[in-house]
Amino acid sequence: MSEPCCDQLIALFNTLFKERYNTILVKGEDEPIYLPADEEHPHHRVIFAHGFFASALHEIAHWCVAGAERRKLEDFGYWYKPDGRTADEQALFERVEVAPQALEWIMAQASGLKFNFSADNLSAGIGASDSFKQNVHAKVQSYLANGLPERHGMLVSAMLAHFNQPPLHPDQFSLAGR
Repeated sequence: MSEPCCDQLIALFNTLFKERYNTILVKGEDEPIYLPADEEHPHHRVIFAHGFFASALHEIAHWCVAGAERRKLEDFGYWYKPDGRTADEQALFERVEVAPQALEWIMAQASGLKFNFSADNLSAGIGASDSFKQNVHAKVQSYLANGLPERHGMLVSAMLAHFNQPPLHPDQFSLAGR
């Protein structure tokens, strides 16, 4: 299947969240970032990198995890250290990325896109650990069993319908071959 269209995802997101959460999804040129509304921009902006659908899903996932106070802060107030993290820094990165990557995987499935784990540390040669993959998979299963966060659930329902995907089921999520 070809990659879904970013413009379709932008339209879905903005239809659902522009009025209710004063937030829009924006195709960016460079690095992804979340920017709260300011004097020049009346809406909060989830900006994804280079028009990549997977980047949009990842940034949306972070927005879905962020609470109301964090959504007032640039990049939700998170620390970020680019490529070249140490093993300890990478372990911390993996701990905070479990929920966002679980939500990203669910959205990828809802849009018919293959999900890839992101260790986001290519230059250090440290890929996503097996325990990280297992933790993300367990979080996906927990979300499917116990329900998705409200904003995420709204978007996933819209994505399933728009991209003509079957209802989500735990068997659609496997670590085999990942």
